[in-house]
Amino acid sequence: MIRKIIHIDMDAFFASIEQRDFPELRGKPVVVGGNGERGVIAAASYEARKFGIFSAMPSRTALRRCPHLIFQKHRFDVYKEVSRQVMSIFYEYTDLVEPLSLDEAFLDVSENKKGMVSATLIAKEIKQKIFEKTQLTASAGISVNKFLAKIASDQRKPNGIFLIKPDEVIDFIDALPIKKFFGVGKKTAEKMHAINIHHGKDLKKYDLAKLVLHFGKAGKYFYDVARGIDDRPVRPHRERKSVGIENTFNKDLHDKQQIQHEINNLKDGLMRRLAKSEKSGKTLTLKVKFDNFEQLTRSKTVDYLIKSEKQITQILQDVLREAPINRPIRLLGITVSNFPEERQLDARQLEIDFKEL
Repeated sequence: MIRKIIHIDMDAFFASIEQRDFPELRGKPVVVGGNGERGVIAAASYEARKFGIFSAMPSRTALRRCPHLIFQKHRFDVYKEVSRQVMSIFYEYTDLVEPLSLDEAFLDVSENKKGMVSATLIAKEIKQKIFEKTQLTASAGISVNKFLAKIASDQRKPNGIFLIKPDEVIDFIDALPIKKFFGVGKKTAEKMHAINIHHGKDLKKYDLAKLVLHFGKAGKYFYDVARGIDDRPVRPHRERKSVGIENTFNKDLHDKQQIQHEINNLKDGLMRRLAKSEKSGKTLTLKVKFDNFEQLTRSKTVDYLIKSEKQITQILQDVLREAPINRPIRLLGITVSNFPEERQLDARQLEIDFKEL
């Protein structure tokens, strides 16, 4: 009972759209983001990545690495529209589509609308249709589960396609550097290296108890994926867990009047997002990042659904009284979570054996 899972990942999505729409940017190091003192890179073209520039990097660091870097302001309305075009192509093949963000998604094509046997051919068709419709490229990974498909899509970027067949899974994982495992960040990789785990085969030597001892709950996940086990289904309806808003300020906030003004702006934005998402929850969280990058979060849970600005204001006042704000503030954020449980449809998917991926 083997599944056919495809992971599609658009190549340098935001930056590629900018280069598509502004031909003079093609072939040049382009990033999407602000170039101010507090700017952060949201996306980088492959030309920029050659200079060691990546998303989430401070803009000033990026400029030091590439003084002739070109900054483009984000156009999220455009990115969202292109994302809708891409997602519509996925649904031509299956309704089991799980978007992870605007530019990537999992597809379960074990059974598909076109009755195609080969997931590889489906991925090729999807990539071609994306290019014809958007003039953008995508990379695809194909395998028997989500863990492997996601890793595979990164193997031949950009504009690549990579297949991990069922009989290749164990050898592939054994040889895979641990830092390329999905879910292993820099700190976890360092911790694994310290106990002589460098590749999948090293991870597999550890039993479940030892992995849980070293890595807590994540130990069970590492134990399974080291053996090619990932039974997570492709979920077409991802339940939203929270609604929030935050802002990083060009200049640090120093006095109570400034802080209150920015909190009022955040409240307005949060109310709009709650209304748009048609969500209400019982927990409100305040996030504060200070000028020294230390971060503080304070939450309060109430016994009613948070729906009005008056309710948010009252809860924030309670939270602020408990928050030791004694330094200039770099960032503020407010989030509502703890939504009431909703009945989930039990959509069981049929898994079938196949000879050809």
